[in-house]
Amino acid sequence: MKVILKDAVENLGARGTVVEVKDGYARNFLIPKGLAMKYTNGAVKVLHQERKMYETKQIKEKEDALQLSEKLSSIELTVLRRAGDQDVLYGSVTPTDIAELLEEKGFKVDKRKIILHEPIRKLGDYSVKIRLHSEVVPTIKLTVLREE
Repeated sequence: MKVILKDAVENLGARGTVVEVKDGYARNFLIPKGLAMKYTNGAVKVLHQERKMYETKQIKEKEDALQLSEKLSSIELTVLRRAGDQDVLYGSVTPTDIAELLEEKGFKVDKRKIILHEPIRKLGDYSVKIRLHSEVVPTIKLTVLREE
């Protein structure tokens, strides 16, 4: 069955791509989840209209993300945590902690957008990336200090 992807689907294609998939996959997964629509002439017209709206929305989101990125790049956060003898933290610093610190500074950032490959478990200076938009990823400075 030919379908038009309404959103990017991993290992299948990007938004707006026309792909050939098995009937069951389209009927039972892609279409009910809103990830695709059946390929018809009417669907192609709808897709073109949605693409224009999507592109203008993406441009607006990117502009907003760039403005926020400029402000965030100058931010330096400091976290106080209890630590052991070899500068190993009792606990860790997680994206949730970083999101709370940013909120205290007046920036509302979703914790899922904060990129930490693993929680921070040692004292020191760190660079933390925040994915505001697919093309806008600013870096903030985070310092983890010993709590006295």
